[in-house]
Amino acid sequence: MVRVGKIFLQFGTLTGVGLGGWFAGKHFERLNDEKDDSIFLNVNIKRKPCLPIFGTVSAASPIVTANDHANMGAKLSVPGSRITQIMKYGFPSLDNVRSFEDYVLSYDRRNRVAHWVFEHLTKEKIHLKNNVDRSKCEFIVDKSIHPFFRSENSDYKGSGYDRGHLAAAGNHKICQKHIEETFLLSNMAPQVGRGFNRDSWNRLEKYVRSLTNIYKDVYVCTGPLYLPKLEADGKKYVRYEVIGNNHVAVPTHFYKVVVGETADNKLEMEAFVMPNTPIDDKAPLKNFQVPPESIERAAGLLFFDNLSREKLNKINGKSVSWK
Repeated sequence: MVRVGKIFLQFGTLTGVGLGGWFAGKHFERLNDEKDDSIFLNVNIKRKPCLPIFGTVSAASPIVTANDHANMGAKLSVPGSRITQIMKYGFPSLDNVRSFEDYVLSYDRRNRVAHWVFEHLTKEKIHLKNNVDRSKCEFIVDKSIHPFFRSENSDYKGSGYDRGHLAAAGNHKICQKHIEETFLLSNMAPQVGRGFNRDSWNRLEKYVRSLTNIYKDVYVCTGPLYLPKLEADGKKYVRYEVIGNNHVAVPTHFYKVVVGETADNKLEMEAFVMPNTPIDDKAPLKNFQVPPESIERAAGLLFFDNLSREKLNKINGKSVSWK
């Protein structure tokens, strides 16, 4: 009998604890409702159209608490309508997305280089204004990136590599602030200078700008690749150099994926991959065209995800039949 009594006593104690926890939980729930989600009172959450996280949190604008310091994440004020224009056909990924006045990027904190940079070009937007002066621009640290993960100018010094733009400065000449923001180091990647950044890659950038004479809207996604290479032992390895104290990765290749939209809403896509090495400047750009899906597989991204490929009339200049 004594043993049975102890069992009932233990059961009663456990039941009391369980009921007490349930009542405490309900009371806490009610308090939270009365405080109107007070846990988010110090967080700046704004509604922005066409951004794919939760419907209330902008993927392209970091959530910043009131007491954050500048080097822990910038409070970026970007018109939602401009972001909507740039990202009209979808985000390639949603990893560390940052929005600026005239372009959007996803930052790779491990490699200290962007995963991708997205731009929207029109003939009017790339037109040089008289008061815009590139010579006044300076390469500056992006303080919206945590100090642990950002690159510095010192990383490039003596490395033998250029600070190569991903969002090209020449695409953002309509406003001084726009062109200055392309000089943030988060928009840079180590590029071979002669034969690449200053030559063949520059030719590709100029070609993309020339497409605004053909299409009313041009959407451009640019980024790095780290591609495997077959070594002497018969195995494939991904090898790339890192520079500076922050170990900024030197991509083996760079890509551009471009979609042009005509006045009658026809869509055409071109995709390019160039090795980060000196290239013969006489080599036709068509030599570097590749199937878009090959870049997607290599980069782990999906380009223009909101655009069905069946709506594309041409890919790399060739008519496409989806029947």
